[in-house]
Amino acid sequence: MTSSAPPPSQIASRKHLIGFLLIGAALVALGTAQQSSANSRPAPQSQSYIFYFSAIVLDSALLYYCWAGVRKRGGNLETLSGGRWSSWRDLATDFSIALPFWIVWEGAAWALNRLVGAGTSKTVAALLPHTLGEILLWIVTCITAGICEELAFRGYLQKQIRALTGSVSAAILAQGVVFGLFHAYQGWRNVVVISVLGILFGLLAAWRGNLRANVLAHAWADIWGGWLQFVVFR
Repeated sequence: MTSSAPPPSQIASRKHLIGFLLIGAALVALGTAQQSSANSRPAPQSQSYIFYFSAIVLDSALLYYCWAGVRKRGGNLETLSGGRWSSWRDLATDFSIALPFWIVWEGAAWALNRLVGAGTSKTVAALLPHTLGEILLWIVTCITAGICEELAFRGYLQKQIRALTGSVSAAILAQGVVFGLFHAYQGWRNVVVISVLGILFGLLAAWRGNLRANVLAHAWADIWGGWLQFVVFR
């Protein structure tokens, strides 16, 4: 998937992109420390709220960092998102795309987990929602992740790499790998799975030219995977 058109300009500086990667390294270090603690002594369920609030804050902070770098070059959130919904028809169209994409995404996740084996991460698994308050906050956390992570990785990183390499394919592959590496604290199996799933999100973003369907599919995938599937199939 290589475009013959000249590559677009970077939406933020190279120094800003390096900062993005350094933030990722710091998050991996933090997650690894938390994972080590969880492996030695499982976290009590009472810590779920702290975990969810922390995830919301960190995702929001990452998006703010991306927005700040883009803003210095005259961009805004639409530079990252590719545009907002302008009508109910647009919303319905993106829902009709997000649903089958999510089914493909789930199938790929299942196949990859069968191929490489289940991950060993205990941090998230120990803090999945049970009470009504936890479930509501989990949904907010998933929606936040759907917005912030898509704008950060497919909106910011993919466009930055596209501008640097001149290749859509390289941008899709690289952002997917970086997306997986941001989750390195969950173990190499999850890195492989998340990298491939990130590449699928990158393909969707490149095809659509915006992140609206991405956000819907990502948020729903997290809600389903972390809570709703256990309600449906219990």
